[in-house]
Amino acid sequence: MLQKFDATDRRILTFPAVHPCEGISPVTLLNSLITLSQNICNFQAKSFSTQRRNARETIRQVGVLLIFLEEIRDHGLILPDSVTLCLSELHLTFQKIQFLLEDCTREGARLWMLTKAQLIATQFRILIRAVSTALDVLPLNLIDVGGEVKELVELVAKQARKVKFDLHPDDQMAGNRTLEILNQFEKGIEPDWSSLKWVLDYLEIKSWSECNKEIKFLEQEIGFHLSDNDEREVPFLSSLVGMMSYSRAVIFEVLDCRNAEQPDTRSNMDTFFRLNPEDFRCPISLELMKDPVTVSTGQTYDRSSIQKWLKAGNMLCPKTGEKLTSTELVPNSALRKLIIHFCADNGVSFAKSGKQSHDISRTIVPGSQAAAEAMKFLSRFLTRKLVFGTTGQKNKAAYEIRFLAKSNMFNRSCLVDAGTVPPLLKLLSSSDMSTQQNAISALLKLSKHSSGKSVIMEVGGLEPILSVLKHGLSLEAKQIAAATIFYLSSVKEYRKLIGETEAIPALVELMKEGTICGKKNAVVAIFGLLLLQKNQQKVLEAGAVPILVDLLTCSDKTELVTDTLAVLASLAESIEGTSAILQTSALPLIMGILKS
Repeated sequence: MLQKFDATDRRILTFPAVHPCEGISPVTLLNSLITLSQNICNFQAKSFSTQRRNARETIRQVGVLLIFLEEIRDHGLILPDSVTLCLSELHLTFQKIQFLLEDCTREGARLWMLTKAQLIATQFRILIRAVSTALDVLPLNLIDVGGEVKELVELVAKQARKVKFDLHPDDQMAGNRTLEILNQFEKGIEPDWSSLKWVLDYLEIKSWSECNKEIKFLEQEIGFHLSDNDEREVPFLSSLVGMMSYSRAVIFEVLDCRNAEQPDTRSNMDTFFRLNPEDFRCPISLELMKDPVTVSTGQTYDRSSIQKWLKAGNMLCPKTGEKLTSTELVPNSALRKLIIHFCADNGVSFAKSGKQSHDISRTIVPGSQAAAEAMKFLSRFLTRKLVFGTTGQKNKAAYEIRFLAKSNMFNRSCLVDAGTVPPLLKLLSSSDMSTQQNAISALLKLSKHSSGKSVIMEVGGLEPILSVLKHGLSLEAKQIAAATIFYLSSVKEYRKLIGETEAIPALVELMKEGTICGKKNAVVAIFGLLLLQKNQQKVLEAGAVPILVDLLTCSDKTELVTDTLAVLASLAESIEGTSAILQTSALPLIMGILKS
């Protein structure tokens, strides 16, 4: 009858206890209560970073009651209804106690539980008082157990009424120090290394990975509060994230989870999309297209706009003036996907991706003043490490930037402003595979910010990025370089500069020899460069068409096929491109895809 809750799925400090039903068998209730008690007693072996005294006392009292409950079970006693009622109340309270103990030992939640220490101490007191109340009305005279056992129960009832369960002075001191650190950040004062280390040691956060788990938990809590439209705790949570992000980089010099913890594993399996909004506007309404569709002339419009055009009796293509041979509207899923990603990256409202846009757009500004100042201090620290650090320190700094810039626009801005781009570009020539990969991945994240793109181009960053694309020490580094070029190509002026280099032949080579992810990144990078018409000839000269057609035949990845078709469609807009496509087996392949 016990409800199964995964501690990590249940919102922290929520206690979804279920009252036993009225008709429950006394034997079933007793056995369930014994199991609950045993679960609670098992917490004796776990580590409590806070609430040590309160947790220990709670576990002790439940352990005494477990002796009583096992005595009833072992003697096979028949329990009257009045006893069953009391045991039901105990069952409800024990569920809540188990939830509370789970939260006190939850991985990644140590700092948050410290900041809630007073509330949690009160919760312990409330639950133990509930145990006392249930025992007070328990008719011990109707239960045939030994006198010593009855005395133990009476003692627990008495102690449960009197034990204070106050906030421990050590917890209070650690909480106060945490608030002092946050206040220092808020005032623009960099906290003492020793103060941060003291708090982390108190919470037994002893490694980079443990610190990172704290950050992940806090960020998850922010997401929960935002989804609940309850932002009261968000500034404080953001401040804690800032404090722990700073601590992760400054306090812990050794990465203890490089293989287990990849900050952008998913990102490397997905292509990053970001183009100028002008590329996504409907030629009719001049508004951002939410449902792009292609008409028979090959031009793309927003569905609602072109439908109005057709309903008005217009049978000419609004853009080209050609006669429409059909009123059929073909969804342009490749372009729609690009628009969705653009909206997500830039905080632009998009009706069908509102949640994702909200999640990203909220990071344009920091969650709190303390979080903002912590990020500025951290950005300057990482820049110093990139410039003056040892080889290992430079690698770790690049790795930190991968995390910080992954999905936070304010972080990207701070990191660019602090001057991280030039030293990251220098790291691209490293003979160490890990260092090169971390550096190019960090630059990918920073290139998603407008100032990041401009700094990369202004300091001559295109050449080292192309070098990684052509001669990178790993396939992953090459495919990340391709994605970076795609971002850079989102600026109209840069498409010309990139097209004048060896970028296009290198991208075509990656389409041919790369992994699925590498091929995908290369395809969309070429798509971005094709937005400048002058690059079309260079793509054709690089032999892209036959390779693109091969991708249609060899790939079973829907997204790669969709992106490949988008590039072919772009090339087909010119006579040369159409001719090159018709010289291959593309047409029957495309027809087959359309039919499927």
